[in-house]
Amino acid sequence: MPQSRKSQISLIDTPYYHCVSRCVRRSFLCGIDKYSGQSYEHRRGWVESRLLFLASVFSIDICAYAVMSNHTHIVLHVDKTLAEAWETEAVLTRYHKLHKGTLLTQKYLKGYPLTQGELISFDETVELYRKRLYDISWFMRNLNEYIAREANKEDDCTGRFWEGRFKSQALLDESAVLACMAYVDLNPIRANVASTPEASKNTSIKKRTKALKNKRPQPKALMPFIGSHKEDMPKGITFDLKDYCELVDTTGRYIKDSKSGVIDDKQNPILVRLGLNSVQWLTLTTEFEKHFYYAAGAEQMMHAFKRHTQHQRLRGLDKARLLLKRA
Repeated sequence: MPQSRKSQISLIDTPYYHCVSRCVRRSFLCGIDKYSGQSYEHRRGWVESRLLFLASVFSIDICAYAVMSNHTHIVLHVDKTLAEAWETEAVLTRYHKLHKGTLLTQKYLKGYPLTQGELISFDETVELYRKRLYDISWFMRNLNEYIAREANKEDDCTGRFWEGRFKSQALLDESAVLACMAYVDLNPIRANVASTPEASKNTSIKKRTKALKNKRPQPKALMPFIGSHKEDMPKGITFDLKDYCELVDTTGRYIKDSKSGVIDDKQNPILVRLGLNSVQWLTLTTEFEKHFYYAAGAEQMMHAFKRHTQHQRLRGLDKARLLLKRA
């Protein structure tokens, strides 16, 4: 039986989530349909542009993404604290970029005064919009509905485009977050549509490696890597970007050509910090979705998530014990 979204999202346990959306039947999100010969490659741009736009509106950061031929992978970070600190005008300005709002919210933004009675309803609406702006379900709804409408319009058809609701996995610790990000970034490699991470079109790793190669600042649209833990550190992923890109590149080459040998832990500071060996890392970055369903992380964190979300059973506990031992 499908689980309710509230049993899959628990911000008490983690702000990081891996979301996957798949097209129905033979619908093509992108790529070339081998039956009709029609190319849908331009739709990759639709998804990527919409995704990055939504990140600028919501209080949700993008850690990794990959736009595949009939599905998308996204690793998201929910910043509830930021959304709760926004002023009323900031909340409404952001929300109105996506939806019309109400007559009262439109009236407020135009500078018209509201009566005492109107303010009661207005304040409730603002708080509702605030919550939606850090809600993963609303984020994915604004991505998937937009793409479905555009695709159906282009195909001159109606009906369902996506396979129901998106799949969500809670990433409960650093190991799960980094392994899932690499799993997402390496999707084109495993699918044999790219030979190296930097050649993977419409992926976060391509954006990151391009910036690194050209000695430019990290992409603003993506959650930054900020190095090791320190005081007064900015928001970001607490690893070095260069180390992450090198590890993903090495892993990708190993996946493409098993003759290249086992990844050397000593050459990868991230693996050392995560407390993972090369066998664990390769298993996670090639079979992440196979081993984990609603959540991934160290065993004790999986048990906490299970308790908070009131799951009777949680698939993946045995694998968490083997693959994600807490460093």
